Amino acid sequence: MYASTKLPRTSALFISALLGGVIFTSCASSHQSGNQALPPIAANGAVNQLSDRENSLSQKAEAAPIARSRPQLIKKAAISLTVNSVDRTIDAVSQIINQQQGDLIGLKQQQPKNDNPRYTATIQLRIPENRLEPTLEQLAKLGTVNSRNITAEDVGDRLVDFQARLTNLQKTEANLQKIMDRAGSVRDVLSVAQELSNVRQTIEQIDAQLKSLQNQVAYSTITLNLEAAVSSTSPQPAFGLQVQETWNNSTHSLRAFSVGLLKLGIWLIVYSPYLLIFAALVYGFSRWRRTHSPRLTQTPESTSSD
Repeated sequence: MYASTKLPRTSALFISALLGGVIFTSCASSHQSGNQALPPIAANGAVNQLSDRENSLSQKAEAAPIARSRPQLIKKAAISLTVNSVDRTIDAVSQIINQQQGDLIGLKQQQPKNDNPRYTATIQLRIPENRLEPTLEQLAKLGTVNSRNITAEDVGDRLVDFQARLTNLQKTEANLQKIMDRAGSVRDVLSVAQELSNVRQTIEQIDAQLKSLQNQVAYSTITLNLEAAVSSTSPQPAFGLQVQETWNNSTHSLRAFSVGLLKLGIWLIVYSPYLLIFAALVYGFSRWRRTHSPRLTQTPESTSSD
């Protein structure tokens, strides 16, 4: 009777334990399946966000204008003026150069001549590139403009090329320096040192060319030609001044002639002994020739007597 009542309790506990294990297993499996399903959702969201961001960036890039580098121009200008006074204009040009923070690099003045009675001058100046136009406007106000021209040369490609070559050579220099530090034999060290010297020499040459181009881009050159408006020859003096000038010239000539005669007399006095000896010799020779020379012709009386 006791045995029959104990079996049902054992089977009930076993069944309850089995059901609990099944429920725990199902819950664990459902939890794992849920955790495995989350990453694809997050990944898809991240991909979508990245794609949306790329699309927005591409749209902004298409909408934004392409930035272009500023042209690197070497500008040269030439202007010719007719002015009333070349000297005063040169002083005014010097003031303009100081105002525009430029430099005077050349000045050539030509005084009036017979074939070209006008006073001319040529001035070369260097002005910062951004002040070229204002300087030309100020120079044009100094006189009448005869001609004016501006030329420009774009050297942007040359600057980029020089910069790229310089960068590569500097990298080569650094690599050669590292190789030289690791070199063992004397022959290797000398070979690397020679190559390093050649690279450094090329770097200096390219750097000088690069700086020269940059300087020409930064500063523009202006050639200014000046010409006087009227002849610079002095006017004719008055009649009284002409007479006085003639009198002065004549008296000066008479004085010079008198001094010349006096000098000649002094020379003759100094050499007079030699002159007297020479004159005596000439006189004696002439008398000797007359007395000793045969008679080449005969008179008519001598012919008839014969």
